[in-house]
Amino acid sequence: MALSVIDLYQKILPRTNCRDCGFATCMAFASMVVSEKLPLSKCPHLAPETIERYQPELEEQYRAGKWTRKDPAQDALVWAKERAASMKIVDLPERIGGSLVRDADGVALELPYFTGTIRISETGIRMSDGSDLDRWEQVFLYNHMAQGGKRLPVGRWKAFDQIPNTVSKVKSMKAHVEDVLQKQFQGKVHILRRACEFCGGMPATDTDLPEGEGGSDVAVVFRPLPRIPILLLFWDADPLEGFEARAKLLFDETIVEHLDIESIVFLSEHLTRRLCVHADGESP
Repeated sequence: MALSVIDLYQKILPRTNCRDCGFATCMAFASMVVSEKLPLSKCPHLAPETIERYQPELEEQYRAGKWTRKDPAQDALVWAKERAASMKIVDLPERIGGSLVRDADGVALELPYFTGTIRISETGIRMSDGSDLDRWEQVFLYNHMAQGGKRLPVGRWKAFDQIPNTVSKVKSMKAHVEDVLQKQFQGKVHILRRACEFCGGMPATDTDLPEGEGGSDVAVVFRPLPRIPILLLFWDADPLEGFEARAKLLFDETIVEHLDIESIVFLSEHLTRRLCVHADGESP
């Protein structure tokens, strides 16, 4: 059976986004294997027996011309749309929030997304002003629709490594989220506060903070989607005490009902990029 980018990513690769292969993500590596005939052996974390089993299958599909030079984002988007295909627009407000509106495409859902609003209809997902979202954001949002959760946040926060089945992604979360925030905002707490405000964050109250997580220099709650709050804690460096800067994202315990693990990582990285983009335009 031919191996698509999604097949390779989900069933064969470690999905750690470790970058040891030279690519930013496992999805990018999978795309190069399928479309550009990059050898599986370029992933240093695959067992020899795994390579021996699947490389011949890949060689066969190369000869048949299947999926070469395929767009990985498009492949992922097709898969995500199929996953969400059974979801009815009229049922979405009860599950993920937002409100129903009527537009040229019929009934649509308007949903708050960071500081803007998106519109979900039978024809796709785009910003409410008609502008397009990039395909990876669409993949993320379709996965949110398909996850099937209904519960409102309960205010009990969990670190990423406390969420079930995240072991393979903890390294990625640290490298691409926590370490990035630490490096970008060390000694720049005032810029981080402004970046958080720009991205829709609100200062956390004492009741927001979980036990044992006090004393941070920045504590901000984001609501990128109605039922998915994120708490950012940031401790700036203290050279006199020998402490480096530290950043941490916490998630409501209900998040696993609304997002799969891949989507939690994507959302965390997306929030990090938004904060850093704003910071780059600030003076030190």
